Amino acid sequence: MTTNDVGIVGTGIYIPDHRMTAKDIADATNGVWTEEAISQKLGIKEKRVPGENDGTQEMGVRAGLDALKNTGIDPKEIDLVISIGEEWKEYPLTTSAIYIQEQIGATNAWGIDLQQRCCTAVSAMKIAKDMMLSDEDINTVMIVGGYRNGDFVDYTDRAMSMMYNLSAGAGAIILKKNYGRNLLLGSHIMTDGTMSRDAGVEFGGTEKPITRENLNEAYKSLRLFDEKHMKDRLNEVSMPNWLHCIDRAFEKSKVAKEELGYLAVLHFKYSMHKYLLDLLGLTEDQSIYLSEYGHMGQVDQILSLHLALEQGKVTDGTVISMISAGIGYAWAANVIKWGPVENERYV
Repeated sequence: MTTNDVGIVGTGIYIPDHRMTAKDIADATNGVWTEEAISQKLGIKEKRVPGENDGTQEMGVRAGLDALKNTGIDPKEIDLVISIGEEWKEYPLTTSAIYIQEQIGATNAWGIDLQQRCCTAVSAMKIAKDMMLSDEDINTVMIVGGYRNGDFVDYTDRAMSMMYNLSAGAGAIILKKNYGRNLLLGSHIMTDGTMSRDAGVEFGGTEKPITRENLNEAYKSLRLFDEKHMKDRLNEVSMPNWLHCIDRAFEKSKVAKEELGYLAVLHFKYSMHKYLLDLLGLTEDQSIYLSEYGHMGQVDQILSLHLALEQGKVTDGTVISMISAGIGYAWAANVIKWGPVENERYV
């Protein structure tokens, strides 16, 4: 087996029990959005929200432990933990990967945090593969993290409807070198710095610290700083960039795009989800619309694959593409060939 072989051993997830329904979200908008519009247009039947002790890092620990249970991997076998958990966490400036490493018993690993907002999982998988192929000491990697950025959403902010779906949860995925199955093939990533400060949390950094006067506003200050620029620019470049990432990922994988059998994609409004499937020649059965979970940021792709395996939408031979997009702005896609390696074109 060549060292070009990096495969997915399995996944783990943690989903909070607490929910916010379409009606709850509509009520939080003070009637600006109806329950029907939240459900039909934004595609949110309900979403998961954090309960007590559902911190970002702690949820990551639970997803990591679930991945270990599902795969039978000994935590001491893990060489590297890459955290894709968000910066909004229990304690600022603590390193999530190192905390998770300790809590799951990965005592032989080292850990590092990565951040690219909702693109982080797909980008981390590429980075992990590249590191594994270049370093003989890295053979097993856990990519893991939690997400609860929905805490910052102000539902009375009309410009923020694109983020009403932000939810909470965690995911983990384990990669192994020379695994011989479930191969992670090519990836492609794009970023556009013209939108790097079009969206974010306004208060709490060095530019605008939290004060006694802005305290109540600060903790609900995830917003669009330049709504017109961001939306105009996204309308111009977002879909072309996404399709380019998908095309390049398939080219790098030496796989025809027509072989795509399952799309693991983040949650966004239903009309765009359906439009993207149509562009790719896929049926709705070849993806999972996360209308009962909301948008868990970079966890969505792991959750989608996890659910697809449970539901039999991904089986041996299925070609998968994980695609993501995140504020900043970033787009990413990869290609995965599920099942045992069949021929040398994949390695």
